[in-house]
Amino acid sequence: MAWSTSEIADIASTTVNTVRHYHRLGLLDEPERRFNGYKQYGVRHLVQLLQIRRLVELGLPLGRIDEVSCEGESRQDVLRELDGELVAGIERLEHARADLAAILREDAPADAPAGFESVSSRLPESDCSLLHISGQLYDAHAMADLRRMVEADEAVDRIGAQVQLLAPDADEASRERLVRLLAPIFAQNLTDYPWLRNHSEHLSRSESVVWQTLSEAVAELYNPAQRDVLERASRAAFDLLETRIDTEGDEPSQALVLAR
Repeated sequence: MAWSTSEIADIASTTVNTVRHYHRLGLLDEPERRFNGYKQYGVRHLVQLLQIRRLVELGLPLGRIDEVSCEGESRQDVLRELDGELVAGIERLEHARADLAAILREDAPADAPAGFESVSSRLPESDCSLLHISGQLYDAHAMADLRRMVEADEAVDRIGAQVQLLAPDADEASRERLVRLLAPIFAQNLTDYPWLRNHSEHLSRSESVVWQTLSEAVAELYNPAQRDVLERASRAAFDLLETRIDTEGDEPSQALVLAR
C-alpha cells in the first residue's frame, strides 16, 4: 500500500504542511517518488509519522525528539524534565482558571490586578496600574496585605476619590485637608502592617530596582498635587507613630500610596 502526502496526513490526523515541516526538520524520512514525481509513503513512514505525533501530543518540542529516540539515561532525563514542565504548566492553568473565576464572580475588568478582582472596579486607574507594577516587585505575603488595605470602607473610598480628583495646581488648603484625612489611615496601616516600615523582607527584586521602579511609576501615574498630598500624608503618618525615619532610606511614600 502506498499513500500520497495528503492521504498519509489524513490518516495521521494532521496536515500536509505539518508532514512537510517534519521533512524539513529531518524528523520524517523522505519517501521514494512515483514515476509521475509524487511522493509514495509506506507503512514505515506512517508509523514514523504517528510516533512523532505521539511525542508532540506528550508536549515534547520538535527540537528534542531526537533526544528521546535513543535508549539510556538521557532519554529518561528528557522525559522527567518534560514531566516537570507539564506539572508547572498545569499549575499555571489552574491558577489562570481561579483568576478567571474570580473575575467572573466579581464582574471585574478582565485586566484587573491579580488578587484584587473584588475591589478593582472601584479603584482609580492609577491605583490599579500601581498594583500591577507592585505585583512584580513584592512577594505574595505583601500583596495579600495590600489587598486587605484597599478593601477599605466607604469613607476611605471617598477620600481616595477626592485625591484622584485633585487638580495639578490645587491650592494649599485643599492639599492640607486631604493630608489630615489620609495621615491617620496611613498611620493605622503602619501599625497593622509593620513591614511597611522596612520592606526588605518582602521584595522580589533588589531594593534599588524596587524604589526606582516605584518612584518612576508614582511620578507618571499621579499629578504633582496628588504626589505632594500622598508624600506629606506619609510623613505625617510616621510622625503620628513617633517613628524615626532614616533619611537615606526615606522612601515610605510609595508603599503608602498603595495602602490608601
